[in-house]
Amino acid sequence: MEFDLTISIVLYKNPVEEITNLLNCITTTALKHKIIIVDNSPVNTYTDIVNRLDTEYYFSNKNLGPGRAQNFAIQKILGKSKYHLITNPDILFEHGTLENIYNFLENNPDIGQVMPKVFYSDGNIQRLCKLLPHPLDLISRRFFNYTHWAKQRNSEYELKTFNYDKILDTPNLSGCFMFLRTSCLEEVGGFDTRFFMYLEDFDFTRRLNKITRTVFYPGATVFHAHKKGSYKNIRLLYHHSISAIKYFNKWGWLYDKERGILNKKVLSQL
Repeated sequence: MEFDLTISIVLYKNPVEEITNLLNCITTTALKHKIIIVDNSPVNTYTDIVNRLDTEYYFSNKNLGPGRAQNFAIQKILGKSKYHLITNPDILFEHGTLENIYNFLENNPDIGQVMPKVFYSDGNIQRLCKLLPHPLDLISRRFFNYTHWAKQRNSEYELKTFNYDKILDTPNLSGCFMFLRTSCLEEVGGFDTRFFMYLEDFDFTRRLNKITRTVFYPGATVFHAHKKGSYKNIRLLYHHSISAIKYFNKWGWLYDKERGILNKKVLSQL
């Protein structure tokens, strides 16, 4: 392979400092790597930083959405690396983190996707290991989270009894930091473009889980400035709702036999 690791980042009006900090984290790695950036912003404001830090930069001149933009980047790296990292621009990590996950995958060839332990900027853990969602999970946590019923339901959905202290096989991992075996990525075919934004990561990991293990790995950590945009912005809430409808149209609303089987497997590990 030409590279140990390829990395793709999608931008949309992100602060220059944010992407600069991420690129500085990446460039400390000893792994032979290549960075591809797809910029969905309306105006190109990143030329100086991407040129200075030797990235392959593409300005899309329109908002393709995260999944479609990542697919564009993925097409550029096929056959060039053993592993591929899909990361949000608002991620930070310490030196050695990429090597840590790389070595973990080298030692576990049956695993195709890894999500590390993810913390907020203030040091609190992000509970990103979740069950595959039932429609009521998404509705209750968004609109009725003040009720006892919703809190109980959300507690199981978010695996509140899980201490994030051991490896967990799960078909639902966050898209903020996806460390992937490239051969598995090629087999699953990237993101489903029916999802403009939101739930494309749920759908992706669920499809990947059909052909390989997808796991949470507590031996590595990253920091993520998660903003929960759809909780604050009506336009983002609209996109989130549309994606949820498309997700359940694809996988099943009230009846989804596979969801029940996979969720039981996750709960049995707690």
